[in-house]
Amino acid sequence: MSTPAEVRIPPPTDHRAGLPTLGAEGTALLRLLDDTFEGWGHAAGATSMTAPPLLPTQDLARLDYYENFPHQAVVVSPLNLESVQGGSGLCQETGCFPCDALQPASLGLPSASCYGVYLSHEGRQLAADTLVTVVGWCFRKEEKYEGLRRQLGFRMREIVALGGQQHAEQHLTSFSDRITAFAAALDLPLRKEAACDPFYDKGSSKAVLQRLVPVKHEFLFEDLAIASVNTHRNFFGDRCDISLGPSGDPAFTSCVAFGLERWLSALTRRYGDWDAAADAVLRARSVL
Repeated sequence: MSTPAEVRIPPPTDHRAGLPTLGAEGTALLRLLDDTFEGWGHAAGATSMTAPPLLPTQDLARLDYYENFPHQAVVVSPLNLESVQGGSGLCQETGCFPCDALQPASLGLPSASCYGVYLSHEGRQLAADTLVTVVGWCFRKEEKYEGLRRQLGFRMREIVALGGQQHAEQHLTSFSDRITAFAAALDLPLRKEAACDPFYDKGSSKAVLQRLVPVKHEFLFEDLAIASVNTHRNFFGDRCDISLGPSGDPAFTSCVAFGLERWLSALTRRYGDWDAAADAVLRARSVL
């Protein structure tokens, strides 16, 4: 099916590749989906929070982000004013700032919304099992960008569990069932497959356990993952000093993630246009 005309997708050579624009109908559908997923979180007892769009690279490095995901990492740097005196420093031929026109990059653009959740809970002792939901802009360097399927900048809604091991595991079971039921109500064929995110040092005992018991499952429409359920065991609890109760043991964490623009891509491919996709979401919401 053709791409909805309202989505303006730049050519691959354009510096805006990976940054498509949504018009009114696409924006309305995105908000409808996000409201649906956030509502699931609230119904389960989650509180909403807003995480910053940028995180210190030093903090992300403590979470092994740049060791595990160097191919996706995007960092931000202010201009080096001493180097660009008398001009902006922008290369007119490439449209880019050269390295000597930039200060050291101390801020990173996260590839998932949940990093801000763990860092915001750093050093806390949780009184009880906790659920948090957050939506944020996320950024991933990809080998290629493709419309709403793969973007440099996109929005991700997450519902994050922090607390005991049973709480973290039950969170994923419950939301896996909810995603499956929603897809069935949408008549959207999804398949669930084990995936692998390297949250752990590849040589560690945790990495061995990860190979035996997958830590991530994706829900795919055709070949595109539009949602995932992820367990991190006590990795982030340990790294961010998040504990549960008086024992002081590191909290377990898990998260459920929805790539909002990817859902738009799947629904418009399935239904052909924005209106039909929105009607399908409204019908599915009414029967769940």
